[in-house]
Amino acid sequence: MFSDFSLDFIIFGIMPYVALTVLVVGTIARYERDPYTWKSSSSQLLRRKQLIMGSVLFHVGILTVFFGHLAGLFTPVWVLDALGIPYALKQWLAVLVGGTAGIFALIGATMLLHRRLTDPRIRATSSFADIGILSLIWLQLLIGLLTITQTLQHMDGAEMVRFMTWSQSVVTWNLNAWAMVVDVHWLYKLHIFLGLLITLLFPFTRLVHMISAPIRYLWRPGYQVVRSRRQVPLSSAKADVSANTPAE
Repeated sequence: MFSDFSLDFIIFGIMPYVALTVLVVGTIARYERDPYTWKSSSSQLLRRKQLIMGSVLFHVGILTVFFGHLAGLFTPVWVLDALGIPYALKQWLAVLVGGTAGIFALIGATMLLHRRLTDPRIRATSSFADIGILSLIWLQLLIGLLTITQTLQHMDGAEMVRFMTWSQSVVTWNLNAWAMVVDVHWLYKLHIFLGLLITLLFPFTRLVHMISAPIRYLWRPGYQVVRSRRQVPLSSAKADVSANTPAE
């Protein structure tokens, strides 16, 4: 059994570096070794209606949450001070915007997970990794929303600054950064752990497609010409075949 000290050190002191290393090395290795597996593996052809609604809610919500976390955690505190942004205001923005986006993402993830688990054809074409990573993201979104109950008790922004300092200390190789989050609520700890776990699994799932968006299509030259498919009556098709068949 690990002591509380050891477990906190492993999760918040060592795991971030392991997760980031696996993210970078694993992603590059997969792209180099198995480029044909680098895809979203869309199941739109199997069942489209529920996919559209669930996918829109999920992607809009999850992208807002992701970039919100990225900006919120890695914006230096001195920038907030220089701009005169009160910590409480930033905290309220995180709750209102992040909470709304989190609800959208959770609803979308629920629809996508239900679709993948209950439709026999989609279930048959889904891998363990497909279902596993979507379930993990669903749980992460739920835990993230539950942390709002704790955030509302610290609207002065003190907890927010603590997590900002921890995140920025990790990327600047401060090996004592883990001590900053030892005594936070267990919901926050679970939320961080799941985030690091998703980061660790990222290179081995379909999530890799999110870093290969076809942005180049925005400025590609010319247009793609697509021929329309015309329905030809069967009798006419037979007549054409007969007319083009040489006589013996």
